[in-house]
Amino acid sequence: MRLTVEHRTRYAYEPPAVHLHLRLKLFAPATAAQAVKAWEVTVDGRPVEPLVRDAFGDAEALVALRRKTESVEIIARGTVETTDTAGVLGRIGAARPEVALRTTPLTRPDAAIEAMAREAAGEDGALARMHRLSALVAEALDYRPGATEAGTTAAQALAIGGGVCQDFAHLLIAGARAMGVPARYVVGYLHDPEAPLAETHAWAEAHVHGLGWVGFDPVHQVCPAESYVRLASGFDAADAAPIRGTLSAGHEEEMEVAVRVSAGQMQQQQQQG
Repeated sequence: MRLTVEHRTRYAYEPPAVHLHLRLKLFAPATAAQAVKAWEVTVDGRPVEPLVRDAFGDAEALVALRRKTESVEIIARGTVETTDTAGVLGRIGAARPEVALRTTPLTRPDAAIEAMAREAAGEDGALARMHRLSALVAEALDYRPGATEAGTTAAQALAIGGGVCQDFAHLLIAGARAMGVPARYVVGYLHDPEAPLAETHAWAEAHVHGLGWVGFDPVHQVCPAESYVRLASGFDAADAAPIRGTLSAGHEEEMEVAVRVSAGQMQQQQQQG
């Protein structure tokens, strides 16, 4: 499937920010499931190129704005050809999979998560255990926007019994690591023909022996297929965030985000041209 993505983020600062620094993980990678046909990232209309590639294989750019900045607009847009690999991506990045066993404050398991992990561990084989864990996460959480916030941990979301895609992914990651399975957080885009205007989506990847990294989306109870575009990964949502910034204290920040994901758009434009 040919998917076209446009991801616009606008920040406004009051008073104007000085010495604004941005870390951008907005560069869709080539994987077994997606071939990047075109992709660009701009900051206030100026193209930005990746500076480094982290251990998980994600490209990052660093941008420093040393002028007074009232607002800044960051746009990532491009076209990706996706393939259904049943979530199997193989090897991505140079890091040893065991690195992704490291817990974080957002993914630290408690007794309830450890009990969930023990139930999933009763399945025969790592892949079956991860599918069972994904099903348990879906049973434990209702999709409820507003029930949680950015700093909600996996344990807190489980206690609440609901949350958004970030919470589903964190709970799956926490359970996988409790079973000794390396897991990481993934942010990207999901094409829904009924809702082309969307937000970023989140899921998880676990490292399964013999297959490599495999994606699991407990919100929709599927392994990511051709309607998914993978953007970046990390130990948790904070680490995988597409945009992170720092600025001097004493500033109020407003953010607007608009994401559009469409199928075949670029191809249609080329035919018309």
